[in-house]
Amino acid sequence: MEKILTIDGRQVPFKSTGAFLLKYKAQFGRDAMQDIFKLQKAMEDKVDVETGEKSAKITNLEALDLEVFYNLVWTLAKTADPEIAPPMEWLDGFGEFPLLEIIPEITGMIFSCLSTTVQSKKK
Repeated sequence: MEKILTIDGRQVPFKSTGAFLLKYKAQFGRDAMQDIFKLQKAMEDKVDVETGEKSAKITNLEALDLEVFYNLVWTLAKTADPEIAPPMEWLDGFGEFPLLEIIPEITGMIFSCLSTTVQSKKK
């Protein structure tokens, strides 16, 4: 799954692949699945009736760990463009980084790595 967002006037590509969770762990030394499930406590899923696109709304600020979101956003950007700078340097390259606007846009990408499209072969 790929998406391009405009952040601070720049087109920034994001990509979620099968290696997304492994890249997160390699970079941050944390299990992405555990971090993602913790974040679910802070969010409520929404589905756009017209497009069917999933997004999320922040409903519990106490459970929200913004550092995890920054890390997830960077990993999605790194997956799309392997040449980007390390996380802090990459984030410093933006004059503004409206994380609360970015989160709903990339939530579907984050959770797409958790859903299945494989059909069971059981008879």
